[in-house]
Amino acid sequence: MTAQVSSDDLISILRSARQRTLELLDGLTDEQLVGPQLPILNPTIWEIGHVAWFYEYFILRQEDGRQPLLERGDMLYDSIAVAHDTRWELPVYPLDEMKDYMATVLDTLVDRLDSGLASERDSYLYQFTAFHEDMHDEAFTWARQTLAYPTPVFQPDRLTVAQRRAVTGALDGDADIPGGSFRLGSRPDDGFVFDNEKWAHDVVVAPFRMARAPVTCRAFAEFVEDGGYTRDALWSADGLAWRRETGAEHPVYWRSDASGGWHVRLFDKWSDLAPDAPVVHVNWHEANAYCQWAGRRLPSEAEWEFAATMRPDGNRGLAKFDYPWGNDPVTPDRANMDGFGMGCADTADYAAGDNAWGCRQLIGNVWEWTADTFNPFDGFAPDDYKEYSQPLFGETKVLRGGSWVTRSRYINAKYRNYFPPDRLDIFAGFRTCAEL
Repeated sequence: MTAQVSSDDLISILRSARQRTLELLDGLTDEQLVGPQLPILNPTIWEIGHVAWFYEYFILRQEDGRQPLLERGDMLYDSIAVAHDTRWELPVYPLDEMKDYMATVLDTLVDRLDSGLASERDSYLYQFTAFHEDMHDEAFTWARQTLAYPTPVFQPDRLTVAQRRAVTGALDGDADIPGGSFRLGSRPDDGFVFDNEKWAHDVVVAPFRMARAPVTCRAFAEFVEDGGYTRDALWSADGLAWRRETGAEHPVYWRSDASGGWHVRLFDKWSDLAPDAPVVHVNWHEANAYCQWAGRRLPSEAEWEFAATMRPDGNRGLAKFDYPWGNDPVTPDRANMDGFGMGCADTADYAAGDNAWGCRQLIGNVWEWTADTFNPFDGFAPDDYKEYSQPLFGETKVLRGGSWVTRSRYINAKYRNYFPPDRLDIFAGFRTCAEL
């Protein structure tokens, strides 16, 4: 059951998501709006059409029975029906017409809402379609990173961006997590829930030791410099095949400098490696190889959620919360999210977001790979967008926590992300656990 949300809040979310989309279009040439054909990206000019069409299809047409606003919309922008490799050759609408379409859809969505609380159904549909745009905005951002396009500029929207003093440095050591029985996943009364979080079920987690922070660039550089990419015994069979096929010798956006150090690219600019920031843009194979080298392991999905949700309840027991710090929402002092920091913070930063045992940055900064394959919970059933989760079960790995560019409005410690183990363009890093 989705909690009812005020129409004003839904409208604010829609406008915030659209502001970010338009900011990510800013400064791109016509050629850059198309971009090269790569399996990990979409042409941006196609993708913005898909985002607007998604709202129209699921709300204005499926829910209201309205006629299509675009004559060729279904044949162009349905991501399930339109094969990925054909999207560069489609006769898409030009940018000016697409911006008009985007504005018309948004205005129509706003106009159909009554004042006060929206219905439960509208509360679900408006949030899901806006969060869908948020997810594509993160994809637009990593596309600009992949292609070394100019650094985007994100202007504050209705979010209050607090003035805060950044904390530099690393956060070393492990936290002792007590383990126990808990409910993995979301409950029907949790408000907005994504389909792959359904439903909470009992899991027993043994006590474990988890790193207080994600693996830093300094630590990962030691792995690289110790021959981590050349020692076959550290890599799984699939990881070894990936490494040989790609010729990878270090993280994708690193390059060595003349003095033996490292430079790292963020969008179109190279800078010195930030040693105490988390390593980012590493895939599951790289994370797993590092763990083999360090004598560590990736946390299971259940261990990660236990660490990120369980806290003492005041009665000598533990209770489950939405975030590592409790049930209060994300704020700028708790997590590096929403894109305004324009990059990763050092791992010592954001102490206000610690869990009960001193683990930091479980939410925000970098997505964190877990050991587990993405699979459905027992009793899973898809929601309106049936292809949101189901096609990726069994083929992808679970990531948790969100990144510095992820919108905080749809992330909590139960959110499950999922990507193939060879994907390294996303803003993903990892933290480790001691061997059992």
